[in-house]
Amino acid sequence: MQNIYIGRQPIIDLEDNLCAYEVLYKGSKAVQSRYSSASIINNVLNKFGTKSLLGKRKAFVKVDETFLMHDIIFSIPNNFFIFSIQADVLMSERVVERMQKLSELGYHLSVDNVVFTQENSYKYEDVYAQLSFIKIDIAKSKESVLKRVIPSLKSASIRVVADYINDETAHKEAKAVGCEWFQGYFFAAPKIIENVESEPSRQAVFKLYNLLLQDVNIDEITNEFERNHELSVQLLQFINSGAFHFKKRISSIHHVLTLVGRIPLSQWLMLMIYSKSMSTEQKSPLMLMVKQRTQLMQDILKAIEPNVGTNMLGEAYFVGVLSLIDTVFGVQLTTILKHINISDEVRVALLKQEDVLGEIFTLVRGVEAFHTEDFHLFEKQYSLSSGAIEKIVILAMEELNYFEEPIAS
Repeated sequence: MQNIYIGRQPIIDLEDNLCAYEVLYKGSKAVQSRYSSASIINNVLNKFGTKSLLGKRKAFVKVDETFLMHDIIFSIPNNFFIFSIQADVLMSERVVERMQKLSELGYHLSVDNVVFTQENSYKYEDVYAQLSFIKIDIAKSKESVLKRVIPSLKSASIRVVADYINDETAHKEAKAVGCEWFQGYFFAAPKIIENVESEPSRQAVFKLYNLLLQDVNIDEITNEFERNHELSVQLLQFINSGAFHFKKRISSIHHVLTLVGRIPLSQWLMLMIYSKSMSTEQKSPLMLMVKQRTQLMQDILKAIEPNVGTNMLGEAYFVGVLSLIDTVFGVQLTTILKHINISDEVRVALLKQEDVLGEIFTLVRGVEAFHTEDFHLFEKQYSLSSGAIEKIVILAMEELNYFEEPIAS
């Protein structure tokens, strides 16, 4: 029996907040071509669960004309999904009537990956009132047409989502023409600026990290933390948020170091720097991406080595948490690693993707790209049961949804 895979791709807004997902689906070619919309929705509702897969977000789901016109669509709850009608569906009288009916019943509708040209720029004017969103193929659409059409869409209260945002240039172009939401592998190509030596805050992070992992007097570490007020405040907020269960609230860095230990704090120090602001209630998509990587790195390692020790689990964590640090600092990863005291195993995994941790890291990136064929190969290589990786991925999604919840003050 062939596995059915569900994935999700984040959609962010102008302030880089995570605002929705697109749900991705892979199954057999026959199922995918004929029943993909029904299969996605059925699996989200009945197999994985909306809380596990989506948290509190809505999900864009592609629908073709057959599914749109089938009455089964009315049995689907209207509070989880955004039906994204494929761009090749003609706006016939019967399609428009169906869209009007769905809109009246509280369903959110979109059109998926529209390529706007001079010829089709007026195609959706008759259904503006029924559309909540429109997803644009930003790479193939004409800029001059977008500049004319997007203001009309906004006037009709339609949110414009730019798809295929895979680098900084595409992101800037999409914002310039008026797009409000963005989808794509946004962190794929960080801008590199070689200035690590001259940035005091970066040096402070590296110094603290190294001190935590060395046999240094606790008072020296405490003093170094207290010289960096922002990091100290973030650390205390994290410790007091409920992540650790102490009978009394923690009030000093010295107390934290004594009760928590150096290795857990060094791990969370690197994770915390992904957060853009101490005061923000939402964690940045980049921070959520790193959290998922660390979770997957450790959980996959435990699946292939059930008796793995804490040291190797810590190394798996550091591979995940350091894998996007170049994006945060805008510095080549090789340069950053010169300043950080990490093991050879972590260094090899990050730079060469070799050995066990490197192979897991390669798989984790395949999960992000929804390369489900990588799941099969890894399961076969390490004698895991069929579907084992998919279960780990779903549990990581559920954990990420919990992690994303704002911390109550």
